[in-house]
This record gives sequence, C-alpha cells and structure tokens, in this order.
Amino acid sequence: MNDQLQKFLFRQAPVRGEFIELADMWQQIQSHHDYPAPVVRLLGEMIGAAALLSANIKFDGSLIMQVRGDGPVRLLVVECDSALKIRATAKLDETASIPDDAIFTDLINANGKGRFVITLDPHDKIPGQRPYQGIVSLAGDSIAQVIENYMKQSEQLDTRIWLAADNRVIRGLLMQKMPPETGADGLSESTQEDEDTWQRLVTLASTLKTDEMLDTGIETLRHRLFWEDDLFAFEPQHPVFHCSCNREKVGNMLRMLGEREVGEALKEQGNLAIHCDFCGQTYTFGKADCDALFVEQPAGQKLH
Repeated sequence: MNDQLQKFLFRQAPVRGEFIELADMWQQIQSHHDYPAPVVRLLGEMIGAAALLSANIKFDGSLIMQVRGDGPVRLLVVECDSALKIRATAKLDETASIPDDAIFTDLINANGKGRFVITLDPHDKIPGQRPYQGIVSLAGDSIAQVIENYMKQSEQLDTRIWLAADNRVIRGLLMQKMPPETGADGLSESTQEDEDTWQRLVTLASTLKTDEMLDTGIETLRHRLFWEDDLFAFEPQHPVFHCSCNREKVGNMLRMLGEREVGEALKEQGNLAIHCDFCGQTYTFGKADCDALFVEQPAGQKLH
C-alpha cells in the first residue's frame, strides 16, 4: 500500500480538500508499542489529523499535537513537520483497564479536565521567537470535532474532517471552504451558490462510514463521493515515519537538568539509560559521558 496525502481542488467552487492514507509508516509506529485497540484507533486518528492539518496550513516547521488526558490515556503526542515526517506516542495509566469499546471521552476526558494543545514550531526561528501554542477545547466526541473547533476559532474557516483508523490503516478526508474573493470595492464576495455547493459537498462526505473508510482506498473513495464534480488533483505527497532523536539532543537534555542532578542519578543507577518513547532507541550515558557534558565544548563540537 502506498502511503500518500492527496490534495485536490473543486473547480466549480472555492473548496479544497485532502485525502490521506497511511499503512506502512503506521505499522512502523506501532512496532515500537503495544497499545490496546481503542488507543490504536485514537492515536491513528490523531496522526491522520496532524498530517492533514500540517499539509493544509502551509507552515515551514513542525506541528505538534498533544492531548493531556484525565482518563486511562494520560498523554498522546503526534509531531508532523512540513515534509510530512511523522512520529507519535502514547502514555497510559498502567493501572487502568481499557475495554475494547472505550470511546473518545472515556479515554482522555473522563472527568472533563483533559486538554488538547497544538504547537507550531518554526524551523528557522528569528531571535527571540517562540513557538505558537494554542489550547483547544476537548468539546466533542472525536479528534475530528476537536480539530474542526480549532480551525473555526484560529483560522475562521469552515473546515470538516472525517477520520478512521485501526491497526492496519489510517484514512482521512479534510475539506475546507476557502476565503471568498475580494471585489473591486475591497469587500469579500461570497455567493449563495458557493454556500450551497459547500453544503452539498459536506453532505456527500458525511455519508462516509468508518468501515467504508477502513476498507476502501482513497482514490476509490474520492471517485465514489465526487464523481459528478470537476476536480483538480495535485501530485501526491508521501508521509514517512521519522524520529528526530539523537545522542546529541539527549546530551543537551541532560545538560539542562544540571550537573548535580545528573550526578545524583548516576550514583543511584550507575549508568543513565534514556529511552525514546517515539522510536524505542535507548541512549546510554556512563560517568565519563556525563562528565564530558559539563566540560565547555569548543564551538561546533558534537557529542559522540
């Protein structure tokens, strides 16, 4: 199966869309973890949403979605950059039992205190620039509804998302009503015909069922939904699994903890084994490695 994100435009209306289909990279992410089926579905949908949103907002950097839950799922993290390099992980309450029929609210917002945070971290920051961060309401019963609320508030554009995931595949569809064109008087011009077309397209997409999305390729889904419409499809993009961790970054993290705290940890453990939750890689630092962290490094020298 060919992992891809396919953008398209409706020629007859100011509406754009994206389909996504992920299987190979989804298997890579799952190979580092063993999550219950409801968590697999939730994390998969969140990965699909992150890729669709990242490709839609035209941002040169990384989009990071975090859910801090108050149910059996304590944390979900998905990071997707502008090249559609993706990594993801989940942290669970190890004492909790997660039934196969657990739903969105049960998993992350059982007591109404869950939080959803979206961060946009530019690749090339100007001095003093900080990542943009927005806290999104968990109102709704799905990741799709949460993202729709975020887009409505932040971009003020009508956006609809449909997502489905299991342990085999992630598929999703995003549709967005584009801003109306500006007339000669400087005012935005939106016609009733445009609004009617938008509503018709949303109604068509809303006929999608979860089983249908899981069992049908995106090219077939696109034809099945919009066979009467004139579409322009762009060249597909190909998302991949990629973890950005490395020994140098782990060393910098230890350096930030401070020499005293690292020294105390060494006394307790002998060696420090730092495990990456995204890719499963373990970085081991002995006493000599840690001592070297707190010796001033010549400019440009890296840890080995």
